[in-house]
Amino acid sequence: MNHWVIYLDNNSDKKGFIKDFQHGRIPVDLKEFKDKTGSLFSAFTLDKLIDEEDKHDKKIISSEHQALETMSSGEQKRALLHYLLNEKPDYIILDNPFDNLDIAFQSALKSILQEHSKDITFIQLASRKEDTLSFIDHFGSIKKNKFSVINDAVINESEIKEVFNSIHIPASTTPFTNLDDTLIDFKEVSISYGEKQILNTINWTVKKGDFWQLSGANGSGKSTMLSMIFGDNPKAYGQEIYLFGNKKGSGESVWDIKKKIGYYAPAMTLKFHGRHSIEHMLISGLTDSVGLYTIPTELQKRIVNQWLTLLNLQDLKHTYFNTLSTGQQRLVMTARAIVKRPPILILDEPTAGMDDESAGLLVALVNKFANETDTAIIFVSHRKEKGLKPKRTLNLIPGKNGSSGIIK
Repeated sequence: MNHWVIYLDNNSDKKGFIKDFQHGRIPVDLKEFKDKTGSLFSAFTLDKLIDEEDKHDKKIISSEHQALETMSSGEQKRALLHYLLNEKPDYIILDNPFDNLDIAFQSALKSILQEHSKDITFIQLASRKEDTLSFIDHFGSIKKNKFSVINDAVINESEIKEVFNSIHIPASTTPFTNLDDTLIDFKEVSISYGEKQILNTINWTVKKGDFWQLSGANGSGKSTMLSMIFGDNPKAYGQEIYLFGNKKGSGESVWDIKKKIGYYAPAMTLKFHGRHSIEHMLISGLTDSVGLYTIPTELQKRIVNQWLTLLNLQDLKHTYFNTLSTGQQRLVMTARAIVKRPPILILDEPTAGMDDESAGLLVALVNKFANETDTAIIFVSHRKEKGLKPKRTLNLIPGKNGSSGIIK
């Protein structure tokens, strides 16, 4: 069996490649897959199946007790993999299979794929070279829409480059004053949904200038914790949770809280499908709006121009956001979350699906922001990003009574 890995960068036309492959338009170098039956292990497949389950009100691949839509990303991928393996196709295309998976399930997934590699051919699409499956023996890449064979793939441990040194982090247009040193305080927080315990007596304090990595297995409660900080999760009320010195639910609206928090998760990119220039995207970060609906002030334009210079995007300031590569979009969206220099910055799996070079740039930007401001940063990730320099880690450890928090 010839197992392949095909490396992607943020300019690769992955969707086009998958669509062509599924319709029999297969590159000459991969002609061995012509006229064979194949399946796709991908977020695209999950989205389609979730839509089918919802539309027909029946469970297609999930357990009889839980709909696919309500599962964690790890549980969804586990259910999809077993479903596809049971179909016994000739090959399976694995689309960035380790994205959004905790370390334990990554290891389990590698073992499952290794076991089935004797009977099924795997074609792995990988944005990160370190994710390459150990049994892969053929290598290729997609540059824009062109596939080519790599005769000998060398996976180098590249260093994170020191970038963004030409200018300091620009000032804020709206300074946040009179804030307590302690910005977030969880005291003995326990959360359950029905009979399922999610969090078990979590104690966690975040102060000005802290740089935290929040990690934990899929379903351990990371999203629940974020929703109690940034969202309007009713489970937060009645708990000993303090934000900016005020107990959650004591009168401050969720919008007052959000003004003091910069937040970015990759799914947010989908909100910006209109014709927004990079410059307007960054200005909208100052005004907390989706798009720009007011005339920006001279101060706002000056601050954003400093950010464009810092990001080396000055020449692209009028370029539409939706025409950028994935890596450029993620960098702009991260900058958009931090242009107002909020007291708290939450980055939720910001590097998922990014290639090595783009992830390195984003990590360098976050490190610089941590070094030059007193913003408290919470970086959520399953992956130990090379070069990322958090000061402390909160790791959620699942147990039968919910996840406990281990601080390192």
